Order: sequence, then C-alpha cells, then structure tokens
Amino acid sequence: MTSDSIGLEAAAILSDDLRRRMYAFIRAANAPVTRDEAAASVGISRKLAAFHLDKLVDAGLLSARYANPAGVRRVGRAPKVYEPSGVDVRVSIPQREHGLLASILLDAVRDQEPGESGQEAAFRAAGERGRALGAAESRPVRGGRLGAERALTCAAELLERYGFEPERDGPKRLRLRNCPFHPMAGDDPGLVCGVNHAFLSGVVDGLGASSVRAELAPHSGYCCVEFGPRDE
Repeated sequence: MTSDSIGLEAAAILSDDLRRRMYAFIRAANAPVTRDEAAASVGISRKLAAFHLDKLVDAGLLSARYANPAGVRRVGRAPKVYEPSGVDVRVSIPQREHGLLASILLDAVRDQEPGESGQEAAFRAAGERGRALGAAESRPVRGGRLGAERALTCAAELLERYGFEPERDGPKRLRLRNCPFHPMAGDDPGLVCGVNHAFLSGVVDGLGASSVRAELAPHSGYCCVEFGPRDE
C-alpha cells in the first residue's frame, strides 16, 4: 500500500469521532492499551470498541498483539493490546503545523533588519509570534505572578491546539510528545529547532509565566523543547 493510499484510508477511518478519540487516547497512553481500556476511554462496549480498533489496525494507524500487562499473570490467552504503528500519515496525525513555520519565516524575510542574519531574523519573528499567542491566552492572576504548575497548565492548553501533544512529567515539568514542524526539523535542526525554541519561549513570556522557562532538551520521540521551573 502506498503512502497516498494509507493517507486516504486513514482520513476516512478517522472521520468517525469514536475512532478518532480512541486513537488519540492510545497515542497519549505511552503503553499498550487493551480493548477494555480503549472502550472505557470513549464510553462504549468492549465489542464495539473491538470493531473500531480493528478498523484502525487495518488502516495502518495501530498495531495489535497479544500481551499481558506488565506484572500481571493470566490464565489462558493474553489479551489483545494496541499501540500506535509509527506510521506518519498525510492526514497530519500527529498534527503538523508547517503553515505556522512558513508564516514565521515569511515574517522574518519581510522584517529582517539591517545587519541581522536570516537566522537571527527568524528567531526574533518566532519569539514575537509566540509572545502574541501567549498574551492573547493570558488571564489576570491574583498576586500578579503565575506559579509554575498553573503556568504549565496554561501552556499545555495552548500548545495542545498546535499539535505539540503536551505531557506532564511531574508537577513542574512539561514535555512535548510531538514536533509539529517535523520532518522539516530534520532538514535543518539548527534553524527549525531554534525557531521552535524561540517560539515556545515567546509563548511563556506572553503568558506572563516568569516562573517557568522553555529549554532545548532533545530526546528521542519528543519535541526538542521542554518546560521546567526557571529557578531549577
């Protein structure tokens, strides 16, 4: 099956709300998911969940195998579990934001200042875009300072809409499971990851979240930026 045909079939499969929600739940689980768990995540029967899960497997979006949950021994055949297949389909699951990256780079070209390199202009434009988005999202806070936990919650709510798939790693750290600028980041990581870092730093500034910072911290399978306490 070609990538085009996979993308078309995936788009049709994910047009169903239940399948889309189950797929999102399994992507966020960070562990194999059973039929019972998938069914509970969307409030349907195990039998109906099995039907939808098999459709997702047939479309190449999920892989399935039989395995017992870690540390659990069962009599008889192990339950069937589901995981993301790793296929990057053209319906943008995980979400891609190439339009946002292109818009930032266009701003950089249009507004490049004398003596400023193209990369410097791109980082500046990315920071300005992030600050504008963060400021539009910010709300007055009692005491005038957004604590680290609340700041990360606000950042996660905003970044979820842009496809970063935020994931809390303890009360004061936030990691991003998806890079919306992939695969462009692989073509020029110095530029694209730098734009991403400047953009996310700008979001933090715009939110008024002086208690946290965005930092470059590349990890396999994650975005190159994560958030932590500014005083750490």
